Amino acid sequence: MKIMNCPLNGPRNISEFAWGGEVKPMPDPGSLDDRAWGDWLFLENNEAGVVREWWCHVPTSFWFIAERNTVTDEIVKTYPASDIFKERVNFAPPSKTSGTEKK
Repeated sequence: MKIMNCPLNGPRNISEFAWGGEVKPMPDPGSLDDRAWGDWLFLENNEAGVVREWWCHVPTSFWFIAERNTVTDEIVKTYPASDIFKERVNFAPPSKTSGTEKK
């Protein structure tokens, strides 16, 4: 049985996890055409060696990052995404009026 260490829940059976793709810098969505955005979203580098990947512990919906050797399939390290990403990304520009202002 293969075990992965979840940063939130500790060691768990690998069947409790779903792979979410490589961790890679996000481009500005407003500066890309549809083809370039699709390439960034769906294409992977598929490099041999240790890569950072998104993983989700499905029972708790907890997303985290794992460093995994793609040659040996060894999970080298796992940690919360907050160790790398310190700020949230706003995908939509803030609205000028939210409809909740008092008159």
